[in-house]
Amino acid sequence: MANRLHNKVAIVTGSTLGIGAAVAHLFAAEGACVVFNSHRDDDAAATMRRQLGDEKALFVQGDVADPASMVNLVAQTTARFGKLDIVINNAGMDVFSDPLALAAEQWQRCMAVDLEGAWNLARAALPAMLAQGAGSIVNIASVHGHRIIPGCFPYPVAKHALIGLTKSLAIEYAARGIRVNSISPGLILTERVESWLASTPGERERQTAILPCKRIGQPEEVAYTALFLASDEARFINAADIVIDGGRTQLYHE
Repeated sequence: MANRLHNKVAIVTGSTLGIGAAVAHLFAAEGACVVFNSHRDDDAAATMRRQLGDEKALFVQGDVADPASMVNLVAQTTARFGKLDIVINNAGMDVFSDPLALAAEQWQRCMAVDLEGAWNLARAALPAMLAQGAGSIVNIASVHGHRIIPGCFPYPVAKHALIGLTKSLAIEYAARGIRVNSISPGLILTERVESWLASTPGERERQTAILPCKRIGQPEEVAYTALFLASDEARFINAADIVIDGGRTQLYHE
């Protein structure tokens, strides 16, 4: 099946690397006009510009933690493409700490990006979606929103809350044509994860061994789930969270 997002307009945040880049590329290949985003206009953004081209893609720099930047992101999207059908709230950051060693600024930044960032863009996008009576929002959460790993505070707090935000908005706007779902990836071979595995001898083998499927996930596997949830194929799916972790969170013990 091709052109699953024909005539759709999508915003994908945090989309110059990793899962976000995979989503942006796949959406463009499936016929969508894609607005991709990062808080930095760097080499990764320049590469995405070259790869996606100018005809059906637009780069908008902006920090999801800044509500005004997200209003601008939506405004530039609708000015260029005339509407907004899909939002993928992918931008996020890792903040892992001992709770009592965590600086107040670290807590605030984690919540501002990993939780409030999704709300900032959803709040900016919802009026346009409500006006057309249709829209799909997909939030990229995490297995950390389902299981707690010691030493990872406060990231799981933000991801648990993000899943709650997903369900709350989904129910609030279901009768007005808006669907809100989330995806909870496990360990995925993004650039950041590749760097971590390369810097820690034996870690790749250890992580692979504890996964039931004996392999680490790929960004494209998350992207295909986002594609399904964003498309009209998933038109009766709302307030759902899909875990993509090779079965890892179902293990009782190792």
